[in-house]
Amino acid sequence: MAYTVLARRYRSQTFDEVVGQEAIARTLANAIEAGRVAHAYLFCGTRGVGKTTMARLFAKAINGGSDEVDAAIMAGRDTDVIEIDGASNNSVEQARELIANSVYRPMRGKRKIYIIDEVHMLSTPAFNALLKTMEEPPEHVIFVLCTTETQKVPATIQSRCQRFDFRNIASTRIAEHLGRVVKDEKLTAEPELLARIARLANGSMRDALSLLDRVIAAGQKKLTAGLLEELLGLPERELVGGLIDALADGEPAGALEQTAKLLEKGTAIDLVIESLLERLRDLMVMAACGADSPLVDLTDESRKAEAARASRFDAAGLVHMIALCENVQRSAKSSSMPRALLDALIVRLAMTEKLADVTALMTGQGAGHGAGRAAAGASGSAPVKKR
Repeated sequence: MAYTVLARRYRSQTFDEVVGQEAIARTLANAIEAGRVAHAYLFCGTRGVGKTTMARLFAKAINGGSDEVDAAIMAGRDTDVIEIDGASNNSVEQARELIANSVYRPMRGKRKIYIIDEVHMLSTPAFNALLKTMEEPPEHVIFVLCTTETQKVPATIQSRCQRFDFRNIASTRIAEHLGRVVKDEKLTAEPELLARIARLANGSMRDALSLLDRVIAAGQKKLTAGLLEELLGLPERELVGGLIDALADGEPAGALEQTAKLLEKGTAIDLVIESLLERLRDLMVMAACGADSPLVDLTDESRKAEAARASRFDAAGLVHMIALCENVQRSAKSSSMPRALLDALIVRLAMTEKLADVTALMTGQGAGHGAGRAAAGASGSAPVKKR
């Protein structure tokens, strides 16, 4: 049989199985139980956070009952739950066809439910045609509109819908779910791997499961962070950590050597800077909020190592370092010599304390005024690293 990807096999089958959008699932379930189902809903959120899955669960809770019907609804092929891709069915003629068919009663369910994905892709005439039906829909029709770009949905459409905003799923929740999937697949995985996949997914459960699928496809029984780095061409975490240590030591030569090692492994320059930005952001948050801050998603082992690194920097200095990286990241994309820009960035980051000393002398401050030097770093000069 053909292989079914994890994102489809582990799609939630009931409201109770929903991960990260429990409040919305509970609200919809209560509305059905209380007989307060509206005629139109608008599900908003980024990709992979569960909008279409929630729409199917909603439809199943209303029209389901038998295993055959439930399976058809969740697979998107039920006759009474019509799924439409707004990107490829966006003309006014297609909207009018939908409206014409909506007058017919459902064949075997209680309601006829239209799920329109990426509804913001409909043309203006199509929206106008749909508007009239949404104002006075047949009593057996329910519309569920899903979109990743709410601002493109006309206000006249939005005002006729109950709106639900789907949040990005927390990395910790994604990692927990991935752990259950790995166990069900009879495999083992390093906690660091699950944490890194969860962060790379940026709040999207579907993206996380797709990344996990790629790692599993490598055929290893033990899934490791190193395997993920190899497959995706990501910088090794240890090498990036060594680079940051060299920056903290104020050693340009050592920092350049660590950078060269990252590039020699085939890591793209933009990925090097992106990884550095991510790590510096964690250090900044830990320096400002403490090592145990929940704003940083790290395993216990990684958190301990990053806390030690964070203690070597000032939060203000890290803010400046992040700004420098972001500026070079943008410049490198259009430069004919991105390697030179990267090396210059690394040297500047490693020499920030010396630059801060020069700034202090030029502004008439003594070298011992640590607070003033840190402030100078935050305002555009070089930051100070703790020794």
